[in-house]
Amino acid sequence: MVTEIWFVIAGLAVLFVGLAAAFALVGGLTAERPSAAGRSLEAIEALTTAPRALHEQITPPFSDRVVQPIFNGFAGLGRRLTPENQRDGLRLRLDQAGNPVGWDVERIAAFKVLAGLLVALLMFVVPLLLGYSVALAVGLLAVGAVLGFFLPNLILKGLVDTRSQQIERDLPNALDLLTISVEAGLSFDAALAQVARNTEGPLAEEFTRVLQEMQIGMGRTAAIRAMGERSAVPDLQSFATAMVQADEFGIPIAEVLRVQAKEMRVKRRQRAEERAQKVPVKILFPLIFCVMPAIFVVILGPGIIIIRDSVLLN
Repeated sequence: MVTEIWFVIAGLAVLFVGLAAAFALVGGLTAERPSAAGRSLEAIEALTTAPRALHEQITPPFSDRVVQPIFNGFAGLGRRLTPENQRDGLRLRLDQAGNPVGWDVERIAAFKVLAGLLVALLMFVVPLLLGYSVALAVGLLAVGAVLGFFLPNLILKGLVDTRSQQIERDLPNALDLLTISVEAGLSFDAALAQVARNTEGPLAEEFTRVLQEMQIGMGRTAAIRAMGERSAVPDLQSFATAMVQADEFGIPIAEVLRVQAKEMRVKRRQRAEERAQKVPVKILFPLIFCVMPAIFVVILGPGIIIIRDSVLLN
């Protein structure tokens, strides 16, 4: 029986490798062809890099010769399996997550396919090793493929939620500093640069990006509106909307900032009160299942022992 199971596992491993190679080949064959402009840029890049490559005579590493083409094949297949609207959603999620280093839509699409294959194989092999039926293993195979395919989305959502919470926590203090800087005589752009330079975290990164977009020619209103559109924090969206309206209608920015800072402080106090009111509910279950049994053992334990001894003596 054990030998048969190992034969099944070996066959599944060969099947997995074959499927991975087939998926990579299909993804590479169905990948979108570069445009004429793209081919021209590739030709220019080849002309500029060819002499140096010929001079150095360096063999490409194993990752560039083997791993990268397979990964590109998975990326092509993942791009085919992900509709255009979902890719746009992934781009928005990446902006909301702060565009982590090494993350892009192509990599996420490739990881979706890889995670689907690996999790499906794992959930198929483990039940067979534990002695369950093949039908159950096949059912878990389908479930594992779906779970693995959406696993990168869940990881990205966790990054977005963590970054949004940090922005929500830092926003009141940043608005206070921004209001003080503007009331002290600085322009809004200089005050924004002052806040971005003297603070840390994702909110400072968002302010820095706004300044960079303004430096490359984008208008201040458009840059602030873009910050609100790519943000998942309602408070930051409200701040961006208020600043855009103030710029369009000619309202003094210092007055708008003062109102926004006051509103953010009120919301922060309300969130703190809300979390404080949730504490009794959250500690109810640990109190019932962890603290109360220990108290009962300490208080009632000696009495139970004494009653038992007296019953045995009688």
